Amino acid sequence: MRPNPLKRLWSSGGAAVNGWLAIPSSFSAESMAQQGWDSLTVDLQHGVLDYGTAIPLLQAISTTAVVPVARVPWLESGIIMKMLDAGCYGLICPMINSRAECEAFVAAGRYPPLGARSFGPIRALLYGGADYAQHANDEVALLAMVETRAALNDLDAILSVPGLDGVYVGPADLSLALGCTPKFDQEEKPVREAIEFIVKRARAHKKVAGIHNGTARYALGMVEIGYQFVTIASDARLMAAKAQEVVSEMRAGLEQKTAPAAARETY
Repeated sequence: MRPNPLKRLWSSGGAAVNGWLAIPSSFSAESMAQQGWDSLTVDLQHGVLDYGTAIPLLQAISTTAVVPVARVPWLESGIIMKMLDAGCYGLICPMINSRAECEAFVAAGRYPPLGARSFGPIRALLYGGADYAQHANDEVALLAMVETRAALNDLDAILSVPGLDGVYVGPADLSLALGCTPKFDQEEKPVREAIEFIVKRARAHKKVAGIHNGTARYALGMVEIGYQFVTIASDARLMAAKAQEVVSEMRAGLEQKTAPAAARETY
């Protein structure tokens, strides 16, 4: 089976730089895949995507060495198994609030005897190799999202679930749960304390901690405190931000050029 570079990077103590795909375009995904990310996550929860539109994105990622990951819409075994059969080497599952929910997530993502995943790796065989079934339990990464008070309260129990590789922080929902403004790059005290608590407990359990960020600067700060899987924005956000930057620069330049001559004079 094709090895999972994320697992090797994490085991060596490194941090993975993860990109995020929300746009249902294989060309957009192909363009993102060429930019040097360690992994790209296809977002079926909040992205403008479903299973049918996700497959071309995974195929586009496969033209590179970037690791294909998906965030499933919810804790539902059917879509978890289906995205793994599609060739995802990592899954992020939202709103895991308890050990029991985490156990259900892991069961759907692991073949027996470790779990209850049904056999049918229709595209995973093409991507992973003919011996996929023999090694999938070891190579596929499973990350449970921690983004509620209930998850924080049951964090050690969640992290102790066998077969779980780590947890992933959703800052916006975590902020809402703690009575703060939903956003990335949080510095509000309750959220910041929770972010630091999560990574400390993950490291204590020898599990990976991941987090979604708005900027590279904040993501680098998260790596400094121990996060090993950091996402920066998304394809949609990055495109909009760069477009806004270009348009703002052009508007400012045009205003300068069209201002009355007297107003442009300096003394």
